[in-house]
Amino acid sequence: MPDGRLMKTIYVVDGARTPFLKARNGPGPFAASDLATQAGRALLLRQPFLPHDLDEVILGCAAPSPDETNIGRMLALRLGCGHKVPGWTVMRNCASGMQALDSAIANIQCGRSHLVLAGGVDALSRAPLLYSDTMVRWFAAMMGMRSSAQKLGHFLKLKPGALLSPVIGLMKGLTDPVLGLLMGQTAENIAWRFGISRQQMDEFAVRSHQRAMAARQAGHFDEIVPVVDAVGKIYAEDDGVRGDASMAGMAKLKPFFDKKFGAITAANSSQITDGAAWLVLASEEAVKKWNLKPLGRIVDSQWSGLDPAQMGLGPVHAATPILLRHGLGLNDIDAWELNEAFAAQVLGCQAAWASDAYCRDQLELPGALGALDDGKLNVDGGAVAIGHPVGASGARIVLHLLHVLRRQKARRGIATICIGGGLGGAMLIEAEL
Repeated sequence: MPDGRLMKTIYVVDGARTPFLKARNGPGPFAASDLATQAGRALLLRQPFLPHDLDEVILGCAAPSPDETNIGRMLALRLGCGHKVPGWTVMRNCASGMQALDSAIANIQCGRSHLVLAGGVDALSRAPLLYSDTMVRWFAAMMGMRSSAQKLGHFLKLKPGALLSPVIGLMKGLTDPVLGLLMGQTAENIAWRFGISRQQMDEFAVRSHQRAMAARQAGHFDEIVPVVDAVGKIYAEDDGVRGDASMAGMAKLKPFFDKKFGAITAANSSQITDGAAWLVLASEEAVKKWNLKPLGRIVDSQWSGLDPAQMGLGPVHAATPILLRHGLGLNDIDAWELNEAFAAQVLGCQAAWASDAYCRDQLELPGALGALDDGKLNVDGGAVAIGHPVGASGARIVLHLLHVLRRQKARRGIATICIGGGLGGAMLIEAEL
């Protein structure tokens, strides 16, 4: 197995994120670039270096709008980095924010960069409505017509249903292009494989909301910076967290992805959300030059592939090689941030690690890795309660994990995420105490 341990120390100096704002049946108050700008500006203002001292800006984004082409460069300019600081964009679906961090790591490792602003963003509420191919061909034919009579005749042939039935861009983005399955359908596959019940999913979802609410009340989301919209309204907290989440409330929702046989609902799935998250990564040289006080270090990273129909088990395939490389068991890790794409998916990862058959057949291990302690997993809730702005989540879980470790005076954590298309990503983090 290749050894992914890093040759140079990679420090996480600081980080910030916006509140994660739930999509509510229409475009949200912020474009992706606005969210990333406000979070990035607040983060950079508290640093001892200036924006133009950065070596590069890397931003993950899964669904940029057409007017945010190469959103990473756009943000570098908007944040005042000047013309000479490169800015660029990466996309690895749900792990785009984590990929931005890994790309920064690679450039620091080879000496190209020493100080990098990296993170992720998405404004999923602004995912476009698209015309069908039928409507596009209709418009194309219209453009080729010269006379008013031709255009009128062509218009009268238009079927209203074609015009009034747009393609929902977000649904296409959440559908595996090879399998034709929605991400939630792949989670149903995992639930069936491991016998995960609707009650287990709903219990997990309630716990996610309860933990997130308790963390908010205890002030454990201090990485959030408030954002202000065009009319002066302030958004200071993740707005999808439900203090009244209950099993009775969960039971009212019907299955969404498999209406006849399924158990996955909107409530035990991650929320469609807008948000941004940034981290400042630095080499040892940069830490010394600027007298920086890091939060911690990224020690190792891993990307792994698996059957796209089981994509939610990606964290198992990505985190396990890291554990093996460092001679660690599941519970030798002090805290885990495993992105909650679906309650069934997180429960499925736990079941896979505890399964002799899965670990032997899929991970080529002699037997099960064991049971992951629930008390170490997503201690402040996760995406079921907080939301999952696809491009930002991979960066958010790394940043929040560092805050958890420092709060608990603990040393070691793993942030891991499943990725549409059949991938998993993971990072081993150590806190500076």
